[in-house]
Amino acid sequence: MTAPLVTILDDEAEIRQMLTEVLEGAGFRTQSFARAREFEAALNRVAPDVCLVDLSLPDTDGLALVHRLALERGAAVIIISGRAQVQDRITGLELGADDYITKPFEPAEVVARIRARIRSSRPAAPTGNTARFNGWTAHFDRYALEDESGAETPFSHAEGEVLRLFLESPKRLISRQQMQESLGGAAGESFDRAMDVRISRLRTKLREDPKNPRLIKTIYGAGYIFLGDVGWS
Repeated sequence: MTAPLVTILDDEAEIRQMLTEVLEGAGFRTQSFARAREFEAALNRVAPDVCLVDLSLPDTDGLALVHRLALERGAAVIIISGRAQVQDRITGLELGADDYITKPFEPAEVVARIRARIRSSRPAAPTGNTARFNGWTAHFDRYALEDESGAETPFSHAEGEVLRLFLESPKRLISRQQMQESLGGAAGESFDRAMDVRISRLRTKLREDPKNPRLIKTIYGAGYIFLGDVGWS
């Protein structure tokens, strides 16, 4: 089996070199880039399993790049940044990042976060890449929701992980702890906020009434439950 590919985008040569050595020592393949333009051009030729992206880039806005990666390419994105404020982490996660690691960091933590992200991205054995429910079709191969008229709405990789978790366990309570264990990332305020944002965006894309959603119900103090009937192919 081919080793997972991790792309590294950081303008600091020392960090690129250190991450390359650590990740390749842990069994990953790597490609590293100092500029966003080179990085995005490479994505037209390869499909990485995880993208490590620094926010402070000399040739583009890092947050805008993260949003494009998550929404347009369905890439799993882990931000590595010196911006340590809670609001920076929340913003990054809201824009579609799957995880956020602050500098300075322990190399072993990066390896563990990447492994957790790859595990959570693997499809469950009993299901396929297309789910149908309540007039909707979720295409996980191209990250799109299709309504009954055939109109499509894209969703990010991070939103897709949450949606898939619901669709694989319909009519069953999913607690915050179960979400954290399934999706990876450190438990806490940032994770809870990220889940709230992703679920809110999914409800909007599913045209749910925010005051009385029909499909994704909040069970206060317990978690969430998806009430639709789901078929996979």
